[in-house]
Amino acid sequence: MIFVIIVLATLFAHLVTPLDPLATSVATRFQPPSAAALFGTDNLGRDLFTRVLYGGRSILGVGFAAVAFALVAGLLIGTISGYRGGWLDNLLMRLMDVMLSFPSVLLAILIVATIGRGLGNLIFAIGFALIPVFARLIRSIVLSLKNEEYVTAARSLGATDAHIIVRHVLPNIVAPVIVQASALLAVAISTAAALNFIGLGVQPPDPDWGLMVADGQKMLYDAPHVPIFPGVFITLVVLSINFMGDMLRDTLDPKLRRTV
Repeated sequence: MIFVIIVLATLFAHLVTPLDPLATSVATRFQPPSAAALFGTDNLGRDLFTRVLYGGRSILGVGFAAVAFALVAGLLIGTISGYRGGWLDNLLMRLMDVMLSFPSVLLAILIVATIGRGLGNLIFAIGFALIPVFARLIRSIVLSLKNEEYVTAARSLGATDAHIIVRHVLPNIVAPVIVQASALLAVAISTAAALNFIGLGVQPPDPDWGLMVADGQKMLYDAPHVPIFPGVFITLVVLSINFMGDMLRDTLDPKLRRTV
């Protein structure tokens, strides 16, 4: 519920608050939270509640897009590697091992620093860093599925590899992939916040949670509400996604289902 409320509030921020997230007012600088300004104002007099709602659009959008990109790429690599095997499997997995040798945050920083800033580059960098996780998971599942009796039976009846993969392999990897995607969504959002924090993502004056925390850290003692509120929203989103991942795992894993 927390995650859904935050997502809806960011998507329909223009309906929740009538204020402009970029509007400044010197007369209202550093106002504490009040009825007039729920989260207070920052050093330029901008309404923090409005900026937090609008700032969630970029970080949530980057997280979802990066996970979708990594899922599609990992699905292709993992399925081809696990089903074909041989030298192609060895080549692809060694490439995944090289990528996994770098922490995802550092690999994303390296990519963004190389190709430049911007939301598109940020999505590519985070998604690229997450590809090995999906690829190795899907490969391991495909390796166990391709020797199942129903796959052997379909192959003996003349089914093509494409038919076997689409009809017999992919439907059986949906559940674990959904659970993994939910876990990596939290990683993608926290990574996006970290990259924005160090200035490699969204650029001011556009609102973003990570960027707002970075700007507000210098005001932590004089106006602690400036960095605290966007930081609380990052924490709430990541925690709620992790809880949803646990729920999905318990629901989709037949070994964890309770028998009546």
